[in-house]
Amino acid sequence: MSATLLRKRLFAVLMAIAFLFLAIFARFFIVQVIDGATLRSRAVEQWTREIPIIAERGEIVDCNGTVLAENDASYSVFARPNAIEDKLYTAQTLASVLSLDAEQLYARLTGKRVSEVTVARHITKDKTTLIESFDLPGVYYSRDNTRVYPYGEILSRVLGFTSTDGLGLTGLEKYYDKYLAGKDGEIAYPTDLVGAEIDGVAVYYPATDGLNVRLTIDYGIQALAESAVRKLYEEYSPVNAQVLVLDPDTFGILAMAEYPSYDLNDVPREDSEKLNALSRNNLVSDIYEPGSTFKIVTAAANIEEYLRGNPAAYSLQYRFSSSRTRTVDSTTIKCWSTHANGKHSNQTLAEALNNSCNPCFTDIAMALGTETFYDYLELFNFGKPTGIDFSGEAQGMLVTESAVRGCDLARIGFGQTVAVTALQLACAGAAAVNGGYYYQPRLVQEIYSSDGTIREELPAVLKNRTISEEASKILASLLEGVVANGSGSKAYIEGYRVGGKTGTAQKFENGAIAQGKYVSSFLGFFPANDPQYLALVIVDEPQGAYYGSVVSAPAAGDIFRGIIELKGIAPYET
Repeated sequence: MSATLLRKRLFAVLMAIAFLFLAIFARFFIVQVIDGATLRSRAVEQWTREIPIIAERGEIVDCNGTVLAENDASYSVFARPNAIEDKLYTAQTLASVLSLDAEQLYARLTGKRVSEVTVARHITKDKTTLIESFDLPGVYYSRDNTRVYPYGEILSRVLGFTSTDGLGLTGLEKYYDKYLAGKDGEIAYPTDLVGAEIDGVAVYYPATDGLNVRLTIDYGIQALAESAVRKLYEEYSPVNAQVLVLDPDTFGILAMAEYPSYDLNDVPREDSEKLNALSRNNLVSDIYEPGSTFKIVTAAANIEEYLRGNPAAYSLQYRFSSSRTRTVDSTTIKCWSTHANGKHSNQTLAEALNNSCNPCFTDIAMALGTETFYDYLELFNFGKPTGIDFSGEAQGMLVTESAVRGCDLARIGFGQTVAVTALQLACAGAAAVNGGYYYQPRLVQEIYSSDGTIREELPAVLKNRTISEEASKILASLLEGVVANGSGSKAYIEGYRVGGKTGTAQKFENGAIAQGKYVSSFLGFFPANDPQYLALVIVDEPQGAYYGSVVSAPAAGDIFRGIIELKGIAPYET
């Protein structure tokens, strides 16, 4: 054999050896480096049996510490088919104890490629004790949590609920889930190839319990609001009744109530349409034409502009035209009153508020003009979300300034051709009478651990100023007159300074007025000289009486009386 041929063969052998070495090295690299973590994890799964340690979900409490959402100790039962000696007996025994279908459970235990089966969730300690007595190989249990709401229906649309796995699905349970949920742990026991436990050292990975959430909600005031909406629903059979109470100094939400409602401990999960309707927080997520309660904003803009020296604004002494109608862009706007026998004649701004006379507020909006009036709509944060810590907030509807017509502006002045959420209106009302300060509304004030350590504070956040202190005081005084002498008289409380404004808005459907359908409302506050509580009452399509002065104002008065008694507020000195 020639030397050249020998060298070629030797080179080929060396190349083959090199290729084989590289292939083996590449495979080792893939197994050890690229797929190492995954393969080690799979190996650990085969060599161990993990018993989960479920983290305890954090509590939700009101501002005074009253528990609104907590946990009941319960347990989950699991089975490892590979470690079960008699699957039929095990299935029949577990089915008998846990009221399950034995055939279905047996099918699950004999299924292919199933390393673990969740047999049941949220069972009592008594049942786990009974299961233990049968000494079933491959069957074990661990602590679980069953979410419990001590007050059932109260705050149902705000608190929300969790899934069977403890995941927040709606409301605050969802919004603050990352704080409430915690992190599960486990105990890992060594097992043989078929999953049977063997002697060895167990590894314990502790669970990290969830944090607690303290709300701005005051349970005592919430109970008053809940009582009010139930009473309204029983008396007027509306589509729904809603109440929102907030602190005008911080915009902390003190109460949010709606009826119809549902029990958070008995969530109708099988009827998704019903559940969606009952769990929706309409105060935050739905919009409507506010009607005359919006006149608070129009009056605020006029008073502020007058104090600034704007000649287009009306003084408090100015007498508006007594005509029942105004015509803008060939559109005739009418007052709800016929103006017969001198009614609504030569009214001042105070009297126009008392009588809720639409033409007077049309005059204000048209006199201020689109640019100026829209500046105030911007300051009062209409047409955009308030930023509340809650999912699904609507931003309302506001005709863009460039597209607004004269007739649109005229109607916006008294609360038509504009759509708001109840929360937007309540915040605007608060910012109009609290000195002109607009804060970001909030439902939660702090996050804290089980030992009481505060982990995160959510203080009041000032967004902007709306009007001056002087204008705000004047407006609050005028609105006090509405309750003392005008349409809000049914919210009057002897010895206490209550202010407010009624609203009776016609509903629109498919672009036209829906005959006989109204939204009755009242936005009130007290004490008028230093507002501490503000309440908005909305009744959608009340049957029989429908004026806000008759339907909603008395409910607000009842809530304020309840707060006075609850907080021990003394009457003012004359």
